[in-house]
Amino acid sequence: MLARMTERILSAPRAVLAVAVVILALCAVYGAGAAGKMLAGGYEDPGSESTHANNVLRDTFDRGGMQFVVKLDGAPGVDMTVDKNSIATRDEILAIFDGKSVARGGYVQQPVLTVWNSPNLAGELLSTDKSSTQIVASIAGGDEHAPKNAEELRDLLGGERHGVRIQTGGMALVYGTINKQTSKDLAVAEAIAIPISFLLLIVIFGGVVAASLPVLVGGAAIVGTLALLRVIAGFADVSIFALNLTTAMGLALAIDYTLLIVTRYREEVSNGRDRRAAIIRTMDTAGRTVAFSAVTVALSLAALAIFPMYFLRSFAYAGVGVVLVALIAALVLTPALLMVLGDRVDALNVRKAWRKLRRRPVDPAADQARATAPIEESGWYRVSQAVLRRAVPVAIVVPVLLLILGAPFLSLKFGFPDERVLPKDASVHSMADETRAEYAQEPGATAIAVVEGGVAEAELKSYVADLSKVDAVAAVTSPVGTFVQGKPVAPGDPADSVGGVALVSIATDVEPMGDTGQDQIEALRAVDRPAGSTVSFTGLAAVNNDVVSAMFHYLPWVLIIIAVATYVLLFLFTGSVFLPLKALVLNILSLSATFGAMVWIFQEGHLGGFDTTPQGYLVATMPILMFCIAFGLSMDYEVFLLGRIREEWLKSDRTKEANDHAVAVGLARTGRVVTAAALLMAIVFAGIAASEVSFMRMFGVGLTLAVLMDASIIRMLLVPAFMRLAGLWNWWAPAPLRRLHDRIGLKEE
Repeated sequence: MLARMTERILSAPRAVLAVAVVILALCAVYGAGAAGKMLAGGYEDPGSESTHANNVLRDTFDRGGMQFVVKLDGAPGVDMTVDKNSIATRDEILAIFDGKSVARGGYVQQPVLTVWNSPNLAGELLSTDKSSTQIVASIAGGDEHAPKNAEELRDLLGGERHGVRIQTGGMALVYGTINKQTSKDLAVAEAIAIPISFLLLIVIFGGVVAASLPVLVGGAAIVGTLALLRVIAGFADVSIFALNLTTAMGLALAIDYTLLIVTRYREEVSNGRDRRAAIIRTMDTAGRTVAFSAVTVALSLAALAIFPMYFLRSFAYAGVGVVLVALIAALVLTPALLMVLGDRVDALNVRKAWRKLRRRPVDPAADQARATAPIEESGWYRVSQAVLRRAVPVAIVVPVLLLILGAPFLSLKFGFPDERVLPKDASVHSMADETRAEYAQEPGATAIAVVEGGVAEAELKSYVADLSKVDAVAAVTSPVGTFVQGKPVAPGDPADSVGGVALVSIATDVEPMGDTGQDQIEALRAVDRPAGSTVSFTGLAAVNNDVVSAMFHYLPWVLIIIAVATYVLLFLFTGSVFLPLKALVLNILSLSATFGAMVWIFQEGHLGGFDTTPQGYLVATMPILMFCIAFGLSMDYEVFLLGRIREEWLKSDRTKEANDHAVAVGLARTGRVVTAAALLMAIVFAGIAASEVSFMRMFGVGLTLAVLMDASIIRMLLVPAFMRLAGLWNWWAPAPLRRLHDRIGLKEE
């Protein structure tokens, strides 16, 4: 099929390129607005208890939107509860909130909490020295509109009133800040990756024109990806972070695939084929490997669609899409460009220019001799032979080292992102740091229990009293009264009960995202509930608990699907039942070391957390996303390598010596390509590591490390060592499976 498609492309390459230019121009115009259609949230499970509670808050009480916090700071020693400037500032802020209230067609939900109307919340609304107080509102609009609404409020409030300093924060502004920071980071990442990749490609190919091909195809993949993301965002929620990943992967995969194709094309030309025959042969071999590799990467990302959180689901949609865009760009544009350029693909040869500059004569015969020299004379072949001779120590020592590096992964903790994912100088981050230092409690620490079922007043009082006895609970407010340590201390608010549904607010002294916060929400949920009622908890601690639970619930299925799909695909590619198993085991070894490093740096804070603020946990969605991407990319290189090893094996006499020779030749043929591809992909992900959002920095660092480790330690050391030890078992399969592979197997010959 690829040969036929290539022949059609080569029959009219200029027409193909002209059509591609028109399509890409349209994609560029349409895709320019992709970022504006994306959202910053998507971490919550829509089927969880906390989401149900938030839906009830929104639909029944017109509450439960994203939190917006206003912090008022007076002069040292001033009591903000009685200070006239503070009260005047409060009144002006409440007037602005009232003008933007939902009742007036706005987005501020009522009630707005202050220390004056909710004295029982003094722990989180008034600093310990009383010189600072906070006003807390909820902003309607969800992930799409609440951040923009919060930014409008921030601009309306100004920086100072009546000598009182005003700061704003809360999750609504955090999401908005993340959105803007991500767009800036994307531009920085591309500014880093593209020029450096181009310079490295010049070194690899030795010429400017040849180096331009992968960059051109990569640029086409980025443009096509942006348009695709905007299309997807039109009918599904798509995380803003998908923009970083898909543009990075679009560039990296397109360069990866084009590099393999161009390298194989040059090899075929050096073997005496004419241009057209060389291109067709290239696409029928390397092109087939690229197509198969793309399928493995796409399947790894498609597994993310199982998760209910749209943050992860959006990467499934966009990830599969970008792989297809990169694949189409590589398989269509590369042969057309090679045909049109012809011998000019080696024009502007930097190596020849360098030799002329050094006054060294250009010897075409010597160049041809080097190009056609037996692969057994290459440095890569000698390296592979050295590894094969030391297969036993390599197969023992390297896995042990990888397991040691992966040991910190055993202490992995999951959590929910907050303002600490942003730079320390971001206003929402610095304000939250002040709050933690000055206040007994955080505004986000409050948990809310939604009690449904029309519970009798006496039963509700008993339940609220029991909740107030849970460790570290400061006070519990409900329609039937406010309770502290099981005793009523104030009357309740009738507005907290509507149509048989009651709201119970639980003020707490613990960090909601930490271990104590998670222990407390589990203890609150364990309190006996009124008979015949349904109780749903929400708040940061409850949401975090639900997110982590959902991750662990769906994760085994994702891992099983990825493992089974990868195993089946590699069997269809190799005809072996051992090689797919070997690939799975080695990938797990490699990724364990990578994730161990991520825990050590970004969770535990070693090496300064790479200039981020460690939260004591990793954002729950990121390790899973990293695993799926890193696993797919590692299979990318596995396919590159196994394709050439199997090609040599099929030409051999099928002996143990032939197995070792095939492994050595496969490594020699792909070593340079895989190493170059890994360096280029690492550069792209290193651009993401420059992100100012901490979990995106972790994402970039982690994938950079995973790619480099996989291309070096795994492909160059462990794969040949294990294949040497396995010998002929590498190619074994039961007779029924052999017949199945002969009938439907995907192979490169």
